[in-house]
Amino acid sequence: MKLLNYKVLEESGYDGYVLKDAPVKVLQFGEGNFMRAFVDYWFDVANEKTGWNGKVMMIQPIAQGMTELFNKQEGLYTLYLRGSVNGKAVDDKRVITAVAGCLNPYSDYDKMLEEARSEELEFVTSNTTEAGIVFDPECRFEDTPPSSFPAKLTQLLYARYKAGRKGVAILSCELIDNNGKELQKCVDQYIELWGLEDGFRRWVDEDNLFCSTLVDRIVPGRIRDPEEVRKLTEENGYEDPLIDVGEVFGVWYIEGPKELEERLPFKAASVNVHVVPEVAPYKKRKVRILNGAHTGFVLGAYLAGQDIVRDCMHNDTIRGFMNKMLYDEVIPILPLDEDDCKEFAAAVTDRFNNPFVDHQLMSISLNSTSKWKARNMPSFLEYIEKFGKLPAALTMSLAAYIAFYSSDIQERAEDGLLCKRPAGDIYKVQDDAWVLDFYYDRKDSDAAALVHDVLSNTRMWDRDLTQIAGLEELVIKDLEMIRSEGAEAAYKSCLG
Repeated sequence: MKLLNYKVLEESGYDGYVLKDAPVKVLQFGEGNFMRAFVDYWFDVANEKTGWNGKVMMIQPIAQGMTELFNKQEGLYTLYLRGSVNGKAVDDKRVITAVAGCLNPYSDYDKMLEEARSEELEFVTSNTTEAGIVFDPECRFEDTPPSSFPAKLTQLLYARYKAGRKGVAILSCELIDNNGKELQKCVDQYIELWGLEDGFRRWVDEDNLFCSTLVDRIVPGRIRDPEEVRKLTEENGYEDPLIDVGEVFGVWYIEGPKELEERLPFKAASVNVHVVPEVAPYKKRKVRILNGAHTGFVLGAYLAGQDIVRDCMHNDTIRGFMNKMLYDEVIPILPLDEDDCKEFAAAVTDRFNNPFVDHQLMSISLNSTSKWKARNMPSFLEYIEKFGKLPAALTMSLAAYIAFYSSDIQERAEDGLLCKRPAGDIYKVQDDAWVLDFYYDRKDSDAAALVHDVLSNTRMWDRDLTQIAGLEELVIKDLEMIRSEGAEAAYKSCLG
Protein backbone atom coordinates (compact mmCIF):
# COMPACT_ATOMS: atom_id res chain seq x y z
CA MET A 1 0.00 0.00 0.00
CA LYS A 2 1.34 3.44 -0.95
CA LEU A 3 2.14 6.14 1.62
CA LEU A 4 -0.38 9.00 1.71
CA ASN A 5 0.40 12.07 -0.41
CA TYR A 6 -1.69 14.23 -2.76
CA LYS A 7 -1.28 11.91 -5.76
CA VAL A 8 -2.11 8.81 -3.72
CA LEU A 9 -5.07 10.60 -2.11
CA GLU A 10 -6.50 11.40 -5.54
CA GLU A 11 -5.97 7.81 -6.69
CA SER A 12 -7.76 6.52 -3.59
CA GLY A 13 -11.00 8.19 -4.70
CA TYR A 14 -11.24 10.44 -1.63
CA ASP A 15 -14.12 12.85 -2.24
CA GLY A 16 -13.65 15.20 0.71
CA TYR A 17 -12.34 18.75 0.75
CA VAL A 18 -8.75 19.18 -0.50
CA LEU A 19 -6.61 22.33 -0.63
CA LYS A 20 -3.28 21.59 -2.29
CA ASP A 21 -1.64 24.99 -2.72
CA ALA A 22 -1.99 28.07 -0.52
CA PRO A 23 0.34 30.51 1.25
CA VAL A 24 1.56 29.74 4.76
CA LYS A 25 -0.38 31.98 7.15
CA VAL A 26 0.30 30.07 10.37
CA LEU A 27 3.52 28.94 12.02
CA GLN A 28 2.84 26.21 14.55
CA PHE A 29 5.30 25.13 17.24
CA GLY A 30 4.35 21.53 17.84
CA GLU A 31 3.48 18.65 15.53
CA GLY A 32 1.82 16.39 18.09
CA ASN A 33 -1.55 14.67 18.06
CA PHE A 34 -3.42 17.39 19.93
CA MET A 35 -2.50 20.29 17.66
CA ARG A 36 -3.28 18.23 14.59
CA ALA A 37 -6.72 17.15 15.87
CA PHE A 38 -7.55 20.61 17.20
CA VAL A 39 -5.86 23.71 15.78
CA ASP A 40 -5.08 22.33 12.32
CA TYR A 41 -8.60 20.88 12.09
CA TRP A 42 -10.18 24.29 12.72
CA PHE A 43 -8.03 25.95 10.06
CA ASP A 44 -8.82 23.15 7.62
CA VAL A 45 -12.57 23.61 8.13
CA ALA A 46 -12.14 27.38 7.80
CA ASN A 47 -10.45 26.87 4.45
CA GLU A 48 -13.38 24.80 3.26
CA LYS A 49 -16.15 26.99 4.67
CA THR A 50 -14.75 30.46 3.97
CA GLY A 51 -12.08 30.16 1.28
CA TRP A 52 -9.53 31.53 3.75
CA ASN A 53 -6.83 29.89 1.64
CA GLY A 54 -4.17 29.51 4.30
CA LYS A 55 -1.71 26.81 5.24
CA VAL A 56 -0.01 25.86 8.50
CA MET A 57 3.73 25.23 8.65
CA MET A 58 4.58 23.09 11.64
CA ILE A 59 7.87 23.64 13.50
CA GLN A 60 9.38 20.70 15.34
CA PRO A 61 9.88 22.06 18.88
CA ILE A 62 12.62 19.67 20.03
CA ALA A 63 15.52 17.92 18.31
CA GLN A 64 13.63 14.63 17.92
CA GLY A 65 10.42 14.71 15.89
CA MET A 66 8.48 13.64 12.84
CA THR A 67 9.48 16.28 10.29
CA GLU A 68 10.69 13.78 7.69
CA LEU A 69 7.50 11.72 7.79
CA PHE A 70 5.24 14.78 7.58
CA ASN A 71 7.10 16.03 4.54
CA LYS A 72 7.00 12.60 2.87
CA GLN A 73 3.22 12.83 3.20
CA GLU A 74 3.22 16.46 1.98
CA GLY A 75 1.63 17.51 5.26
CA LEU A 76 -1.39 15.24 4.81
CA TYR A 77 -2.85 13.03 7.52
CA THR A 78 -6.18 11.36 8.27
CA LEU A 79 -8.20 12.56 11.25
CA TYR A 80 -11.05 10.60 12.85
CA LEU A 81 -13.39 12.49 15.18
CA ARG A 82 -15.27 9.98 17.29
CA GLY A 83 -17.84 10.28 20.01
CA SER A 84 -21.51 10.74 20.78
CA VAL A 85 -23.81 13.53 19.63
CA ASN A 86 -27.33 13.63 21.08
CA GLY A 87 -26.82 10.05 22.19
CA LYS A 88 -25.82 8.75 18.75
CA ALA A 89 -22.39 7.38 17.87
CA VAL A 90 -20.38 9.51 15.43
CA ASP A 91 -17.22 8.42 13.58
CA ASP A 92 -16.21 11.09 11.06
CA LYS A 93 -13.17 10.88 8.80
CA ARG A 94 -11.42 13.89 7.29
CA VAL A 95 -8.09 14.16 5.49
CA ILE A 96 -6.48 17.36 6.80
CA THR A 97 -4.98 19.39 3.97
CA ALA A 98 -4.31 22.65 5.84
CA VAL A 99 -0.73 21.66 6.74
CA ALA A 100 1.99 22.65 4.25
CA GLY A 101 4.68 20.56 5.93
CA CYS A 102 7.06 20.59 8.85
CA LEU A 103 10.35 22.35 9.60
CA ASN A 104 13.13 21.08 11.83
CA PRO A 105 14.96 24.19 13.09
CA TYR A 106 17.75 21.98 14.43
CA SER A 107 18.71 21.08 10.86
CA ASP A 108 17.10 23.91 8.86
CA TYR A 109 17.22 26.96 11.12
CA ASP A 110 17.39 29.51 8.28
CA LYS A 111 14.18 28.14 6.78
CA MET A 112 12.32 28.91 10.03
CA LEU A 113 13.52 32.52 9.91
CA GLU A 114 12.61 32.73 6.24
CA GLU A 115 9.04 31.70 7.07
CA ALA A 116 9.04 34.26 9.89
CA ARG A 117 9.78 37.06 7.41
CA SER A 118 6.92 36.10 5.10
CA GLU A 119 4.45 38.87 4.29
CA GLU A 120 1.57 36.35 4.31
CA LEU A 121 2.20 35.18 7.89
CA GLU A 122 -0.61 36.15 10.27
CA PHE A 123 -0.57 33.77 13.25
CA VAL A 124 1.74 31.72 15.45
CA THR A 125 0.26 28.82 17.43
CA SER A 126 1.94 26.59 19.98
CA ASN A 127 1.55 23.60 22.23
CA THR A 128 4.98 22.78 23.64
CA THR A 129 3.56 21.10 26.78
CA GLU A 130 3.19 22.74 30.18
CA ALA A 131 7.00 22.84 30.51
CA GLY A 132 7.40 24.63 27.19
CA ILE A 133 6.72 28.18 28.35
CA VAL A 134 9.80 28.72 30.51
CA PHE A 135 12.61 31.25 30.58
CA ASP A 136 16.00 29.56 30.34
CA PRO A 137 18.80 32.10 30.90
CA GLU A 138 21.28 29.68 29.28
CA CYS A 139 19.71 30.33 25.86
CA ARG A 140 21.74 32.77 23.76
CA PHE A 141 20.75 34.96 20.83
CA GLU A 142 23.48 33.29 18.74
CA ASP A 143 22.05 29.77 19.25
CA THR A 144 20.69 28.21 16.06
CA PRO A 145 18.30 27.38 17.55
CA PRO A 146 18.13 27.94 21.31
CA SER A 147 16.57 25.13 23.30
CA SER A 148 13.53 26.90 24.80
CA PHE A 149 10.41 27.68 22.82
CA PRO A 150 10.12 31.33 24.03
CA ALA A 151 13.74 31.91 22.93
CA LYS A 152 12.98 30.50 19.46
CA LEU A 153 9.89 32.71 19.29
CA THR A 154 11.94 35.77 20.24
CA GLN A 155 14.37 35.04 17.41
CA LEU A 156 11.48 34.49 15.00
CA LEU A 157 9.85 37.79 15.97
CA TYR A 158 13.18 39.62 15.72
CA ALA A 159 13.70 38.34 12.17
CA ARG A 160 10.20 39.53 11.31
CA TYR A 161 10.82 42.94 12.92
CA LYS A 162 14.09 43.45 11.04
CA ALA A 163 12.29 42.61 7.77
CA GLY A 164 9.82 45.41 8.46
CA ARG A 165 6.80 43.14 8.64
CA LYS A 166 3.59 43.68 10.60
CA GLY A 167 3.01 41.93 13.90
CA VAL A 168 1.25 38.60 14.33
CA ALA A 169 -1.27 37.11 16.75
CA ILE A 170 0.28 34.39 18.93
CA LEU A 171 -2.20 31.76 20.15
CA SER A 172 -0.77 29.72 23.04
CA CYS A 173 -2.42 26.36 23.67
CA GLU A 174 -0.20 25.12 26.52
CA LEU A 175 -2.16 23.91 29.55
CA ILE A 176 -1.11 26.59 32.02
CA ASP A 177 -3.02 29.58 33.37
CA ASN A 178 -2.58 32.79 31.38
CA ASN A 179 -0.50 30.95 28.80
CA GLY A 180 -0.29 33.93 26.43
CA LYS A 181 0.71 36.39 29.14
CA GLU A 182 3.34 33.99 30.49
CA LEU A 183 4.78 33.54 27.00
CA GLN A 184 4.98 37.30 26.46
CA LYS A 185 6.72 37.66 29.80
CA CYS A 186 9.37 35.14 28.70
CA VAL A 187 9.91 36.94 25.37
CA ASP A 188 10.39 40.25 27.21
CA GLN A 189 12.95 38.54 29.45
CA TYR A 190 14.93 37.38 26.40
CA ILE A 191 14.84 40.88 24.92
CA GLU A 192 16.34 42.11 28.18
CA LEU A 193 18.85 39.27 28.48
CA TRP A 194 20.06 39.63 24.90
CA GLY A 195 20.19 43.43 24.97
CA LEU A 196 17.90 43.85 21.94
CA GLU A 197 16.88 47.37 20.98
CA ASP A 198 13.99 49.30 22.51
CA GLY A 199 12.32 49.60 19.11
CA PHE A 200 11.99 45.83 18.95
CA ARG A 201 10.57 45.69 22.47
CA ARG A 202 7.94 48.28 21.55
CA TRP A 203 7.11 46.41 18.32
CA VAL A 204 6.72 43.13 20.23
CA ASP A 205 4.48 44.61 22.90
CA GLU A 206 2.44 46.97 20.70
CA ASP A 207 2.21 45.36 17.26
CA ASN A 208 1.79 41.71 18.29
CA LEU A 209 -1.01 40.02 20.21
CA PHE A 210 -0.08 37.39 22.80
CA CYS A 211 -3.39 35.61 23.32
CA SER A 212 -4.14 33.31 26.21
CA THR A 213 -6.41 30.50 25.08
CA LEU A 214 -8.46 27.68 26.57
CA VAL A 215 -8.55 24.44 24.59
CA ASP A 216 -10.97 21.58 25.12
CA ARG A 217 -10.92 18.36 23.13
CA ILE A 218 -9.87 14.90 24.25
CA VAL A 219 -7.35 13.50 21.77
CA PRO A 220 -6.50 9.80 22.27
CA GLY A 221 -4.08 10.11 19.33
CA ARG A 222 -2.87 7.24 17.23
CA ILE A 223 -4.77 3.98 16.85
CA ARG A 224 -2.94 1.20 18.68
CA ASP A 225 -4.90 -1.84 17.55
CA PRO A 226 -2.99 -3.36 14.57
CA GLU A 227 -6.14 -4.99 13.25
CA GLU A 228 -8.04 -1.69 13.20
CA VAL A 229 -5.08 0.00 11.48
CA ARG A 230 -5.04 -2.74 8.84
CA LYS A 231 -8.79 -2.40 8.28
CA LEU A 232 -8.63 1.40 7.91
CA THR A 233 -5.67 1.14 5.55
CA GLU A 234 -7.67 -1.16 3.30
CA GLU A 235 -10.72 1.12 3.45
CA ASN A 236 -8.71 4.27 2.75
CA GLY A 237 -6.59 2.86 -0.04
CA TYR A 238 -3.36 4.28 1.39
CA GLU A 239 -0.98 3.86 4.30
CA ASP A 240 -0.98 6.67 6.87
CA PRO A 241 1.23 6.29 9.96
CA LEU A 242 0.15 9.82 10.99
CA ILE A 243 -3.52 8.88 11.56
CA ASP A 244 -4.92 10.92 14.45
CA VAL A 245 -8.05 10.45 16.58
CA GLY A 246 -9.95 13.03 18.61
CA GLU A 247 -13.36 13.27 20.21
CA VAL A 248 -16.16 14.96 18.29
CA PHE A 249 -16.60 17.74 20.84
CA GLY A 250 -14.15 20.60 20.66
CA VAL A 251 -14.15 24.25 21.70
CA TRP A 252 -11.42 26.89 21.63
CA TYR A 253 -11.63 30.19 23.55
CA ILE A 254 -9.14 32.86 22.51
CA GLU A 255 -8.60 35.92 24.67
CA GLY A 256 -8.29 39.01 22.55
CA PRO A 257 -9.85 42.23 21.22
CA LYS A 258 -12.90 42.25 18.99
CA GLU A 259 -10.83 42.98 15.88
CA LEU A 260 -9.05 39.63 16.29
CA GLU A 261 -12.39 37.93 15.61
CA GLU A 262 -12.39 39.51 12.16
CA ARG A 263 -8.76 38.56 11.46
CA LEU A 264 -9.33 34.92 12.31
CA PRO A 265 -11.44 32.88 9.87
CA PHE A 266 -13.39 30.95 12.50
CA LYS A 267 -16.46 33.13 13.06
CA ALA A 268 -17.19 33.19 9.34
CA ALA A 269 -16.75 29.40 9.27
CA SER A 270 -19.32 28.99 12.11
CA VAL A 271 -17.05 26.66 14.06
CA ASN A 272 -16.80 26.35 17.83
CA VAL A 273 -13.94 28.84 18.20
CA HIS A 274 -14.61 32.09 20.04
CA VAL A 275 -12.71 35.31 20.68
CA VAL A 276 -13.61 36.53 24.17
CA PRO A 277 -12.47 39.39 26.45
CA GLU A 278 -11.03 36.88 28.93
CA VAL A 279 -10.85 33.10 29.12
CA ALA A 280 -10.98 32.82 32.92
CA PRO A 281 -14.80 32.43 33.15
CA TYR A 282 -14.72 29.68 30.52
CA LYS A 283 -11.95 27.87 32.33
CA LYS A 284 -14.05 28.07 35.48
CA ARG A 285 -16.98 26.60 33.54
CA LYS A 286 -14.84 23.73 32.26
CA VAL A 287 -13.36 22.96 35.68
CA ARG A 288 -16.65 23.23 37.55
CA ILE A 289 -18.83 21.35 35.04
CA LEU A 290 -16.64 18.89 33.11
CA ASN A 291 -13.93 18.15 35.66
CA GLY A 292 -16.27 18.74 38.60
CA ALA A 293 -18.75 16.23 37.22
CA HIS A 294 -16.05 13.58 36.94
CA THR A 295 -14.80 14.05 40.49
CA GLY A 296 -18.30 14.61 41.81
CA PHE A 297 -19.90 11.31 40.80
CA VAL A 298 -17.23 8.71 39.94
CA LEU A 299 -16.20 7.69 43.47
CA GLY A 300 -19.71 6.78 44.53
CA ALA A 301 -20.37 5.25 41.10
CA TYR A 302 -17.37 2.96 41.56
CA LEU A 303 -18.63 1.86 44.97
CA ALA A 304 -21.99 1.18 43.28
CA GLY A 305 -20.29 -1.36 40.99
CA GLN A 306 -19.56 0.76 37.91
CA ASP A 307 -16.15 0.76 36.20
CA ILE A 308 -16.44 2.92 33.04
CA VAL A 309 -17.75 6.47 32.64
CA ARG A 310 -19.89 5.54 29.63
CA ASP A 311 -21.76 2.88 31.60
CA CYS A 312 -22.56 5.46 34.28
CA MET A 313 -24.40 7.51 31.65
CA HIS A 314 -26.62 4.48 31.00
CA ASN A 315 -27.57 4.27 34.68
CA ASP A 316 -30.58 6.51 35.35
CA THR A 317 -29.69 7.09 38.98
CA ILE A 318 -26.04 8.00 38.49
CA ARG A 319 -26.73 10.15 35.45
CA GLY A 320 -29.61 11.80 37.32
CA PHE A 321 -27.37 12.50 40.30
CA MET A 322 -24.73 14.06 38.06
CA ASN A 323 -27.34 16.21 36.32
CA LYS A 324 -28.83 17.38 39.61
CA MET A 325 -25.38 18.39 40.80
CA LEU A 326 -24.62 20.27 37.55
CA TYR A 327 -27.97 21.87 36.73
CA ASP A 328 -29.25 22.61 40.26
CA GLU A 329 -26.05 23.32 42.19
CA VAL A 330 -23.14 24.24 39.89
CA ILE A 331 -24.61 26.13 36.93
CA PRO A 332 -26.71 28.55 39.05
CA ILE A 333 -23.59 30.02 40.65
CA LEU A 334 -21.40 30.33 37.52
CA PRO A 335 -20.71 33.85 36.16
CA LEU A 336 -21.75 33.00 32.58
CA ASP A 337 -24.95 32.84 30.57
CA GLU A 338 -27.06 30.07 32.07
CA ASP A 339 -28.23 28.71 28.72
CA ASP A 340 -24.62 28.47 27.49
CA CYS A 341 -23.69 26.58 30.64
CA LYS A 342 -26.61 24.20 30.19
CA GLU A 343 -25.58 23.59 26.59
CA PHE A 344 -22.03 22.85 27.75
CA ALA A 345 -23.37 20.47 30.43
CA ALA A 346 -25.48 18.65 27.83
CA ALA A 347 -22.34 18.22 25.71
CA VAL A 348 -20.58 16.78 28.77
CA THR A 349 -23.15 13.99 28.95
CA ASP A 350 -22.49 13.19 25.28
CA ARG A 351 -18.73 13.25 25.91
CA PHE A 352 -19.05 10.90 28.88
CA ASN A 353 -21.16 8.62 26.69
CA ASN A 354 -18.43 8.28 24.05
CA PRO A 355 -18.74 4.72 22.67
CA PHE A 356 -15.13 4.75 21.45
CA VAL A 357 -13.42 5.49 24.80
CA ASP A 358 -13.42 3.19 27.85
CA HIS A 359 -12.65 5.84 30.47
CA GLN A 360 -11.95 3.96 33.70
CA LEU A 361 -13.40 5.39 36.91
CA MET A 362 -10.28 4.34 38.79
CA SER A 363 -8.08 6.46 36.54
CA ILE A 364 -10.25 9.49 37.35
CA SER A 365 -10.06 8.67 41.07
CA LEU A 366 -6.34 9.46 41.36
CA ASN A 367 -5.62 12.27 43.86
CA SER A 368 -9.29 12.90 44.49
CA THR A 369 -8.62 14.92 47.66
CA SER A 370 -6.96 17.79 45.83
CA LYS A 371 -9.34 17.35 42.87
CA TRP A 372 -12.45 17.66 45.06
CA LYS A 373 -10.96 20.71 46.72
CA ALA A 374 -10.15 22.42 43.39
CA ARG A 375 -13.11 21.29 41.28
CA ASN A 376 -16.05 20.86 43.67
CA MET A 377 -15.35 22.81 46.84
CA PRO A 378 -15.67 26.26 45.20
CA SER A 379 -19.14 25.37 43.84
CA PHE A 380 -20.09 23.89 47.21
CA LEU A 381 -19.10 27.03 49.15
CA GLU A 382 -20.52 29.49 46.62
CA TYR A 383 -23.84 27.64 46.59
CA ILE A 384 -24.10 27.92 50.37
CA GLU A 385 -23.22 31.61 50.21
CA LYS A 386 -25.78 32.33 47.49
CA PHE A 387 -28.69 30.19 48.66
CA GLY A 388 -28.08 29.88 52.41
CA LYS A 389 -28.44 26.08 52.48
CA LEU A 390 -26.43 22.95 51.83
CA PRO A 391 -26.37 21.57 48.26
CA ALA A 392 -27.72 18.02 48.51
CA ALA A 393 -25.77 16.42 45.65
CA LEU A 394 -22.42 18.10 46.35
CA THR A 395 -22.74 17.19 50.02
CA MET A 396 -23.46 13.58 49.05
CA SER A 397 -20.46 13.72 46.72
CA LEU A 398 -18.28 14.74 49.67
CA ALA A 399 -19.64 11.79 51.65
CA ALA A 400 -18.94 9.47 48.69
CA TYR A 401 -15.36 10.73 48.62
CA ILE A 402 -14.97 9.78 52.29
CA ALA A 403 -16.63 6.42 51.67
CA PHE A 404 -14.31 5.63 48.76
CA TYR A 405 -11.21 6.36 50.86
CA SER A 406 -12.46 4.32 53.83
CA SER A 407 -14.31 1.34 52.35
CA ASP A 408 -13.24 -1.75 54.32
CA ILE A 409 -9.56 -0.75 54.44
CA GLN A 410 -7.29 -3.77 54.04
CA GLU A 411 -3.76 -2.41 54.26
CA ARG A 412 -1.51 0.58 53.61
CA ALA A 413 0.55 -0.45 50.60
CA GLU A 414 3.68 1.44 49.61
CA ASP A 415 1.98 3.18 46.69
CA GLY A 416 -1.62 3.31 47.86
CA LEU A 417 -4.34 2.30 50.25
CA LEU A 418 -5.98 -1.06 49.60
CA CYS A 419 -9.75 -0.99 50.12
CA LYS A 420 -12.62 -3.33 49.30
CA ARG A 421 -15.80 -2.21 47.58
CA PRO A 422 -19.17 -3.83 48.40
CA ALA A 423 -18.89 -6.12 45.36
CA GLY A 424 -15.91 -7.70 47.09
CA ASP A 425 -13.02 -6.74 44.82
CA ILE A 426 -9.96 -4.92 46.12
CA TYR A 427 -9.09 -1.50 44.73
CA LYS A 428 -6.20 0.85 45.35
CA VAL A 429 -6.71 4.43 46.47
CA GLN A 430 -3.84 6.61 45.23
CA ASP A 431 -3.18 10.04 46.66
CA ASP A 432 -0.55 11.99 48.59
CA ALA A 433 1.10 9.84 51.24
CA TRP A 434 -0.15 11.99 54.12
CA VAL A 435 -3.75 11.63 52.89
CA LEU A 436 -3.46 7.85 52.72
CA ASP A 437 -1.84 7.74 56.16
CA PHE A 438 -4.68 9.89 57.52
CA TYR A 439 -7.35 7.45 56.36
CA TYR A 440 -5.38 4.34 57.31
CA ASP A 441 -4.89 5.66 60.84
CA ARG A 442 -8.68 5.97 61.11
CA LYS A 443 -9.61 2.61 59.58
CA ASP A 444 -11.39 1.60 62.79
CA SER A 445 -13.21 4.91 63.33
CA ASP A 446 -16.99 5.04 63.17
CA ALA A 447 -18.71 7.31 60.69
CA ALA A 448 -19.16 10.21 63.09
CA ALA A 449 -15.53 10.30 64.22
CA LEU A 450 -14.18 9.89 60.68
CA VAL A 451 -16.40 12.63 59.24
CA HIS A 452 -15.42 15.02 62.03
CA ASP A 453 -11.71 14.40 61.45
CA VAL A 454 -12.03 14.80 57.67
CA LEU A 455 -14.11 17.97 57.76
CA SER A 456 -11.93 19.61 60.41
CA ASN A 457 -8.68 18.81 58.58
CA THR A 458 -7.48 22.24 57.48
CA ARG A 459 -4.57 20.68 55.59
CA MET A 460 -7.08 19.01 53.27
CA TRP A 461 -9.46 21.90 52.75
CA ASP A 462 -7.67 25.08 53.92
CA ARG A 463 -10.55 25.59 56.34
CA ASP A 464 -12.49 23.85 59.08
CA LEU A 465 -15.62 22.62 57.35
CA THR A 466 -17.26 21.66 60.64
CA GLN A 467 -17.96 25.38 61.06
CA ILE A 468 -20.55 25.21 58.24
CA ALA A 469 -23.93 24.86 59.94
CA GLY A 470 -25.46 21.41 59.54
CA LEU A 471 -22.73 20.01 57.28
CA GLU A 472 -21.16 17.54 59.71
CA GLU A 473 -24.52 16.01 60.61
CA LEU A 474 -25.58 15.67 56.97
CA VAL A 475 -22.29 14.13 55.81
CA ILE A 476 -22.48 11.59 58.65
CA LYS A 477 -26.02 10.70 57.57
CA ASP A 478 -24.98 10.42 53.92
CA LEU A 479 -21.92 8.31 54.70
CA GLU A 480 -23.96 5.92 56.85
CA MET A 481 -26.51 5.59 54.03
CA ILE A 482 -23.77 4.79 51.50
CA ARG A 483 -22.37 2.14 53.83
CA SER A 484 -25.70 0.56 54.77
CA GLU A 485 -27.83 0.93 51.63
CA GLY A 486 -25.20 1.32 48.91
CA ALA A 487 -23.95 4.30 46.95
CA GLU A 488 -26.57 4.01 44.22
CA ALA A 489 -29.40 4.18 46.74
CA ALA A 490 -27.71 7.11 48.42
CA TYR A 491 -27.39 8.94 45.09
CA LYS A 492 -31.06 8.20 44.40
CA SER A 493 -32.07 9.82 47.69
CA CYS A 494 -30.83 13.14 46.33
CA LEU A 495 -33.16 13.08 43.35
CA GLY A 496 -36.37 13.65 45.30
